[in-house]
Amino acid sequence: MAVFCPLYSGSSGNSVYLDSGASSLLIDLGVSCRAAVNALKALDVDFEKLKGILITHEHSDHIKGLSVFLKKYPLPLFGSKAVLEYIKQNIKLPENVQLCEAHQEGFTVGEMKVKPFRTSHDSVGSLGYRITLESGQQVGVATDLGTYTQEVEQGLTGCRVVMLESNYDDGMILASKYPYYLKRRIQSNKGHLSNNDCSTALPALARSGTRHFILGHLSQNNNMGLLAQQAAQQALSQAGLVEEKDFTLQVARRSEPSIPVTL
Repeated sequence: MAVFCPLYSGSSGNSVYLDSGASSLLIDLGVSCRAAVNALKALDVDFEKLKGILITHEHSDHIKGLSVFLKKYPLPLFGSKAVLEYIKQNIKLPENVQLCEAHQEGFTVGEMKVKPFRTSHDSVGSLGYRITLESGQQVGVATDLGTYTQEVEQGLTGCRVVMLESNYDDGMILASKYPYYLKRRIQSNKGHLSNNDCSTALPALARSGTRHFILGHLSQNNNMGLLAQQAAQQALSQAGLVEEKDFTLQVARRSEPSIPVTL
């Protein structure tokens, strides 16, 4: 049995756990080592099965826990060449930690096959990931992206589980106290995905075989879980899809593990 579970999600820190059966991995480690370990223990994780950490990009809410965590669990790190170079220059890593470039043609982590795809974000080299499990089923993760590109769509199409960013509500960000330049950055093609942009992408994914949707990286100040969920539900229902029959939907929790999806 495979398990997909966001441990933390949001600007305060991000990490996802994926167990394929014989092996497991993490995607990002943007919380403290203690928080990550506590979340993994709450899921009764076998730490011996962890085979690597996939890094989406170098922003602190995705990597700030790496230094301490890797001292205890020196797992290989996978990321784009530019992101790995940033990490090497800015984070003190144990000497025995391997830095492995996430080649576009794909690579393996334990028993899992990983295919990265580029995302549009103000990063030195941000990626999303499509992961094929031992069972042959696939999961996809794409957070921190300003626009839903064709490459992202191809990366997620056909995945049984998709975690996609639903960062902000258009009305809330317009009314927020954020300075104008920050609003422009968030709403730009190198920023974050809105509820409307996220929900627009979901029906085609559902028709391609996605059955479990997780809305991730919600803004604490410019969004609410209910708004993101309602936008997604409306888009899917208008496409003729029925929740719990054709799909499941949840909002990733900010400060504790979400409901695990079993495959």
